[in-house]
Amino acid sequence: MDNEAIEYHIRGLLKAIGEDPDREGLKETPRRVARMLNEVLEGTAYTNSEIAQKFSKTFEAPSGSDGDIVVMKDITVFSYCEHHFALMYDMKVNVAYIPSGKVLGLSKIARICDMAAKRLQLQERIGSDIAEIISLAADTPDVAVCIKGYHSCMTARGIKNTTAATVTETFRGKFREECDLREKVRF
Repeated sequence: MDNEAIEYHIRGLLKAIGEDPDREGLKETPRRVARMLNEVLEGTAYTNSEIAQKFSKTFEAPSGSDGDIVVMKDITVFSYCEHHFALMYDMKVNVAYIPSGKVLGLSKIARICDMAAKRLQLQERIGSDIAEIISLAADTPDVAVCIKGYHSCMTARGIKNTTAATVTETFRGKFREECDLREKVRF
């Protein structure tokens, strides 16, 4: 990220909304915003393939486990809506996959979810990105991702409906083909 450009534009934004960027309390705001954006949009620096490679630590699946399912639920993430730059919060991600000879380290699943969310995003794309990354990292086509979250573009502005949750589901491979498998990952 270009921190210098971010600082310059945040300073201009402060002026545009009628603030004095040189007043106490705002002097360091452009620098703080640049650091924050580097942190909360870290996933922007990586492709899905690079994230899969970064978090692809796997272990040999136990013998006789063909067809077994790995499910991890209630992984917390947050993101920022690409339409309004608004926070998507209280997001829970459920991930399931059917290993094909190897299993991912459990922390890697949560790290993949976190990194995929750290982009200007749509909730639907977060699910699709997570599914693609898990598929690449675990070398399996059979992946499911369900996400439930709240969007401040809905809760804090516009309609201001504070209870509306958005649920998205992404099914790949056997999860797309077999309805019974989907229930293992749904909310």
